[in-house]
Amino acid sequence: MLSKIRINTLLDYYGGLLTERKQQICRYYYREDLSLQEIAELEGISRSAVHDTVKKCEAELCRYEEVLRCAEAREARNRIYRRMEEDSGAVKYLNNLLETELIGGNYE
Repeated sequence: MLSKIRINTLLDYYGGLLTERKQQICRYYYREDLSLQEIAELEGISRSAVHDTVKKCEAELCRYEEVLRCAEAREARNRIYRRMEEDSGAVKYLNNLLETELIGGNYE
């Protein structure tokens, strides 16, 4: 299972691509930290249905990241920004930033 922090990051980027129902269940589970049973009671579904939905959402979000790589590109930029803060020779880092903007998935 991916960490909740990682899934929350992916939700920031791709949550809007999930159905409303999946978004709500993910919001309960990842953002509000509710248990599967608590979500099941709120939604009027079984605990196993909540579990299955959470797993499907994780897989969808990972697939979106695999193709689009938005979170990966941001992480790369953040690494460069941190190095820029440590080093006054920022020109070479600006070129690295421009290169990271080209990172992206291939639509097939």
